[in-house]
Amino acid sequence: MSADRETNHGMTSHDMTHTDIAVLLADAADEVEIGIAPYDAVLRGGRRRKARRWAVATATAVVLVGSAGTLAVAGMPGGHGDRGSSVATSAPTAPAPDVRTPSRTLLAAGTDQGKDWRVSIDVWEAPRNEREARAERGAMAEFGHIPSDLRDSSDLIGKSSYFVRRSFGDTGNEQVLIEDAFTAEDTMSGKDIEAAAVPLEPGADGPERLVVGQVAVTARSVTCTWKDGSTTEVPVVSEAHDVNSDDFVIRPADGSPVNWFVCLAPQGTAFQSVAVTK
Repeated sequence: MSADRETNHGMTSHDMTHTDIAVLLADAADEVEIGIAPYDAVLRGGRRRKARRWAVATATAVVLVGSAGTLAVAGMPGGHGDRGSSVATSAPTAPAPDVRTPSRTLLAAGTDQGKDWRVSIDVWEAPRNEREARAERGAMAEFGHIPSDLRDSSDLIGKSSYFVRRSFGDTGNEQVLIEDAFTAEDTMSGKDIEAAAVPLEPGADGPERLVVGQVAVTARSVTCTWKDGSTTEVPVVSEAHDVNSDDFVIRPADGSPVNWFVCLAPQGTAFQSVAVTK
């Protein structure tokens, strides 16, 4: 809070900054008891990771984890760190994270039976201290992004929260499909993979045709296998690729230290398995 604001007791609401409003919203949010997210249990394979993570907003979801290691982050806080290293006589001052607005990346888009669908991801930078955490929590409330298990604003410190969102049809509504956070202790390499298989249409009972997942930045190809025996190969994105096409690719997302992929089963079949194949 600036010295001007501390001494100017006659300041009107018009003079308040976005951050000030966000902090007030966070204060109000701290008074609300947030219960356990109403998600049914999901299946996990391979290694087990943070029990609360990868909350998937559908009763028929299948969540799997493959290979060895733990999930994802280099260069925290904020998920924007360099993947290399350099020698310097003194560390430069890191810019303050933008805790008011998430970075959004479109992961995939297409049309199925005449209805458009999209999958995108919003990534919030990691707050460094309590004040930034309270501001971010207030901003999250405006976006409808409060993590389902968040108890206090300080829980956000050092974590880069993300929300995978799915829209279907012409309603314009988006559903949070997956929520989680990157921390400095997480790593992802080799053929590590984590993915969720859900129905394409929100609220449907099945089949699980839509697969959304994350892989190490070194992964060159992911193969989705369907119950009818067919497969969909998802290659790493080329620089010239159009994100609005119906092609499925592995792509980076702003603020994410891992890459993401989406694939969709053909009509009449459903998810069987998925793996990094290159």
